[in-house]
This record gives sequence, structure tokens and C-alpha cells, in this order.
Amino acid sequence: MENQTENHEMKRELGLLDATMLVVGSMIGSGIFIVSADITRNVGSAGWLIIIWILTGVITLMAALSYGELSAMYPKAGGQYIYLRESYNKLVAFLYGWSFFMVIQTGTIAAVGVAFAKFAAYIYEPLGDQHILYAIGSFKINAAQLVAIVTIILLTWINSRGVKNGKIIQTLLTVIKILSLFGLIITGLLFAFRSEVWNANWAEVFTPFNWNPETQTAVNIGGATLFAAVVSAMVGSLFSSDAWNNVTFIAGEIKNPRKNIGLSLFLGTLIVTVIYVSTNIMYTAVLSMQEIAAAPADRVAVAASQYIFGTAGTLVIAVMIMISTFGCNNGLILSGARVYYTMAQDGLFFKQAGKLNKFEVPGWGLWAQCIWASALCLTGRYGDLLDYVIFVVLIFYILTIGGIFILRRKYPDADRPYKAFGYPLIPALYMICAAVLSGGLLYYKTSTCGWGLVLVLIGIPVFYLSGHDRKS
Repeated sequence: MENQTENHEMKRELGLLDATMLVVGSMIGSGIFIVSADITRNVGSAGWLIIIWILTGVITLMAALSYGELSAMYPKAGGQYIYLRESYNKLVAFLYGWSFFMVIQTGTIAAVGVAFAKFAAYIYEPLGDQHILYAIGSFKINAAQLVAIVTIILLTWINSRGVKNGKIIQTLLTVIKILSLFGLIITGLLFAFRSEVWNANWAEVFTPFNWNPETQTAVNIGGATLFAAVVSAMVGSLFSSDAWNNVTFIAGEIKNPRKNIGLSLFLGTLIVTVIYVSTNIMYTAVLSMQEIAAAPADRVAVAASQYIFGTAGTLVIAVMIMISTFGCNNGLILSGARVYYTMAQDGLFFKQAGKLNKFEVPGWGLWAQCIWASALCLTGRYGDLLDYVIFVVLIFYILTIGGIFILRRKYPDADRPYKAFGYPLIPALYMICAAVLSGGLLYYKTSTCGWGLVLVLIGIPVFYLSGHDRKS
């Protein structure tokens, strides 16, 4: 089986529309329905809420435009892992793959799974995180964590049975999630617009303050406190806008990848940015800032739909959001296994991950990913998982985009069908913004981001002790 499957060529069956929908589908998961509550608690005003989302969209677009050059140079399965290997060396590539498995992809899968449970609990309350199933000292297992694990196992099983099933689910659920968001935005702005709420929200549009939903009090902030609030707020918005690069992991199945990957990255991130900003404008037209900050279990979309559709409508929206998160995790689970497969081919991951099962998918990698993502579901709540992921993601985005500068020096005459937009200014500006954010996160959220850094650094001795440095 190993020889038979490893020699197979991946079929290039995905066009520009398919690739763009993969970008959109991977990005839109749980965040847009949840994280605006935490952002509002941090920065307070409607103006700062929208600024956070616009700033996140601009930063994401800068990264996507820069990635276009790398994807055009190396249109192969593995994406970011390949770019780091070619730009730096095997150690850096391994550390990315190690972090991808330990934190980035699995942590995202866990967070999206927990978000799925948040909305399942809206329909059936015993499925929530308040329902403790087992406890030993401070360690507790709640129903929401168990629901998340069950969905991860189910999606892994589906994808282990062949790529066709995963593709069908991804396409169908991506269409549903886009339609549900557009439905929320249009009906909210047209039929549930509350002028008194809108006017109150935008009266002090650029006055930042921290909300405390428990005491219903607000404290004006500025200077270093404002910077800390913005950094903390952007954890959620950056997480909601992440996974745009997952399309590079399946480059081996995209038609005309030198053109279509870069273009799909730009179009997909632009579409999602417009949707996210529009959704938050709708939130401020329907809910007061206090209602956004104090939304039960941070389910802002459900709180908004209460005004838009009434009680029955909120149940429909909750189901739609569950579909969205389910579809997002399907794409993450599917694409993640391709990275482990490529790493194993380079001798930088477990050998079994480089083999395909009888359905011609990397089954071992899928199940290894499933087990660790399930374990991460038990390590903390949604917000903690976001901190773990975003800090490590930013580190490797900085390194990857820095690779553009390195590759231009190493291979000045290499074929570059697409060159990074605004080079060197845009890539450098992204690296500066990401460095400031990651530094702020490590300083202000050391208890969570610090563990993410520790996991990355553990990869260094693992690389050398396992003899990866001596493997060809």
C-alpha cells in the first residue's frame, strides 16, 4: 500500500472559485459569532470595535498579498512548511510543523469544536461548559468539552474515509454559512435597526473604555492600558481571520496554482473582511454596547438574532452557526493532515504519517491530529485556546514573510510569476505589526502565550534528539 499510494500524483481539480471558497470556508468558523463580546469588553466603543476588525482585515490582507509570491514559487502540497524549508533550513521547517501539530492547527480545531458546543448548549443547556461531568481537584471535564471532542472524532472519521466526502461537506457548509451571515447582516440592518441604540453606540465613537458586565460599569482607558486592551482584543479578531493560508496546504490539487493560489488568497481574505466588518456594523445597529459585551456565553450573533427574528429565529441561527463551525473544522482537519504527510516525506515527522490508507488519504496523520486536538479541548476554555494559537501563528507568519526577503537574495533569478504586492514596504509593515502584537501578547498574557512559546521551543531538542538533523 505504501509504495502504491506514495507514487500517486495529486489531481488538480480545484479552480479559482473552489480555492477562494476554501479560503472563505476555512476563515469563517466560530469567531465572528462570538469574539465581538470580548473585544467590546476590552475597548468599549463602537468605533474601536470596528477599528479592531478593520485593522485585523488590513493586516490579514497584507499577509495574503505577500504569500502570493511564495505560493507562486512553490505550488506544492505543504504550503507554509515548504516556504520555511526553502527560505531557512530543516530546523525552522520542523519547528513550524511541530508547532502546527502541537498548537496551531490542533489548537484551532479544539477552539472551533468548543465554539460548536457553545451554540449546541443554547439549544440544549446541559451541553454547556457549566455542566461538570468529572472533577479531580482543579481539573474538570465539562459537557462542552466532550461535545467538542465527539465532533472532532466524527469529522476525522469522515475524512479518513476519502477526500470526496470531505469536499462535499466543505462546499455545502461553506455556502450555508455565507448565506446565514448575509441573512443576518441584511435583515438586521433593514428590519431590526434600532435608531436609539445606533445613536447611543456612536455618540462617543472613539472613546475607549473597559466594560465590566458583572458590575455594569465602564472605565476610560488610554496610553499603555489602551495598547494592552487593543492587543487583547485582537486575539479574537485575528483568530477569526486566521486559517486563510490553509489553501496553500492543498496546492497539489489546484489548477494553475502559480496564479490561482495567490489570487484566491487575496479574494478570499477580502470577502471575509467585508463580511466581518459588515456583521459588526449590524451588531451595533441592533444591540447596545452593553448588550454586546454581556451577551450570554459571548453568543453575540444569537443575541442579535433575538431582536431580528424573535425566539424561534435564534434557534435557527444557533443551528446555522453550529453548521458553520462544523464546516470550518472539517476544512481544518482535512488540510492539516496534508502538512504532516509532506513533513513525513521529508523525514521530519513520524514515518506512518507519510503513508496513505486504503482510501488514499493520510489516515494516520488524521487520527494523530484528532487525538491531540481532543486533548487540547480539555486544557482550557475557548479564550485560552485562542491565546495559545494566535501567539504561535504570528511568530511563524513573521518568519514566513521574512522568507520573501531571504529568497530574493538567495535566488534573485528564480521564476516569480507573481511578486509580493508593495514589496518591500507591505511585507515589512506586516512583519512589524505582527511583531508588536506578538510581543504585546507575550507580555500581557504570559500565562497562556508563554506555554505556546514553551511548546515551540521544546521542538528544538526533539529535532536533534530524534536525529532529524541527520536525515536527508
